[in-house]
Amino acid sequence: AGVAHRKNLGLLRKIICQESTKFKNVWTTHSASPIAYERGRIYLDNYQCCISSIAQEPRILYQKPKCSKSEKIEDALLLECPLGEMLPSPSDYKSSLIVLTVQNWLLRLSADSGEILEKIYLAGACCKFRYLSWDTPQEIMVVKSAQNKLPAAARQAGIQQSVLFYLAVFQVLPLSFIGMLEINKKIFGNSVTDVAVSNGILIVMHSMGLVRLYNFQAILEQFMEQPFDLGHEFNWNGQVGVVGKYPFGLPYNIKITDTPPLLFEASSLENAFQIGGYPWHYIITPNKKKHKGVFHICSLKDNALAKNGIQDMKCCSLEPDWIYFHPDMSGRIIHVGPNLIKVLKLKEVKNNADQVEIAEDFTIVANRENCVNNTVTVTASGRVVKTRFNLLDDDPEQETFKIVDYEDELDLLSTVAVTQIGADGKAHLDFHCNEHGILLKSIPLLESWDVTYSHEVYFDKDLVLHIEQKPNRRFSCYVYQMVCDTAKDDECSSHEKTERVFCKKGGRIFEYI
Repeated sequence: AGVAHRKNLGLLRKIICQESTKFKNVWTTHSASPIAYERGRIYLDNYQCCISSIAQEPRILYQKPKCSKSEKIEDALLLECPLGEMLPSPSDYKSSLIVLTVQNWLLRLSADSGEILEKIYLAGACCKFRYLSWDTPQEIMVVKSAQNKLPAAARQAGIQQSVLFYLAVFQVLPLSFIGMLEINKKIFGNSVTDVAVSNGILIVMHSMGLVRLYNFQAILEQFMEQPFDLGHEFNWNGQVGVVGKYPFGLPYNIKITDTPPLLFEASSLENAFQIGGYPWHYIITPNKKKHKGVFHICSLKDNALAKNGIQDMKCCSLEPDWIYFHPDMSGRIIHVGPNLIKVLKLKEVKNNADQVEIAEDFTIVANRENCVNNTVTVTASGRVVKTRFNLLDDDPEQETFKIVDYEDELDLLSTVAVTQIGADGKAHLDFHCNEHGILLKSIPLLESWDVTYSHEVYFDKDLVLHIEQKPNRRFSCYVYQMVCDTAKDDECSSHEKTERVFCKKGGRIFEYI
């Protein structure tokens, strides 16, 4: 089955990159609430309405009644069935959505119908859970609270708040409770500002740019006082209740009484810190404002700076360049500037197997052939005029890279480049060979692109989806689907295209064409 699936994806990639293949804007919607996208599903109205984008034309999968403010969803994660495992319930074999509500309820919903499959109460008003994330994708989930702050009156009275965050940890499919713990200043230090969990590592960030890493699995094992199962009765610290049920919620069964062993620490501007590559390396920015936009690539083993390990594009732009390890697990690094994308690789230095150097694998350059930036001009009368400034590297009138992403199933690197002249912005989505960077396909986005708005673009196999956030919480979603013919449909005028606008009336959502 795996071999056949890979062959099918290889065929789909060839079809997508054919010159005759087009991407057609088949559906547009506007909303007064945020729009989210997960694996072929578009969510509107705070996840109360789900639309399938897989069909020839997007259609409503389910629409739930309008919820109250107390039922508002704070965050969500898509949960997919693991392959080759026996699961206790038939519903576990289908995709589901884990959502966190404003009242500390954790719900597992059917991704196809919105039906509540499981319901867990996390905690009372003592803490406010707000964020969902993966420790290990599709295996271990972490629920994090907002930063715990004392009321103003308590602070004025001199009362100190030592607990900053609460973390609840779950194994998924079947959904089971691992433990609940506190992040305490007395243990991790008074300068702690944030915390995250990823790939078995507890990442603690401090106000002075310091980032410290701890073994999260070792913390769970060392400091767990007693394991608990969801739905079972418990007697804990004088409380009697049922695990995961209202009003008791979950017990704090992991109590860190001493500072765990430190795995690694680094100082970086704005706590920016990444690990990846092979052999393991990390990327930081020296912890001074003058070094913003300068990236150091160092060995995790001995902190040695790699040869050519200082990456600096020397951009003069409003928005900074950014860098990250390539998500294709190749160990490469992607460095994105306004008009240049560098894909870098780590390789051994000749005659020195202990040292690693950063080498350029390939580059992608924005199309600025028609851009003229003369500092000296001559008027019709012959007078020479010298300008006192140069254009920024990300000047809207020059083609500028805004988004870079990777489609793992088709092994394509996608880029969005934008040129805005006046109020009219033009964007195009390009597909590049992930191995060599060769341009394979370019798709124009028909809607105007304003560089001052927030944008998200998803490329998911034969689907392209653009979500735009305008001022005053106005959201738009544009869906493009692959078509392989060159019929008159491709030449239809803009007024012949179908646009669906969702409007809320009496708690229901109506479609207007």
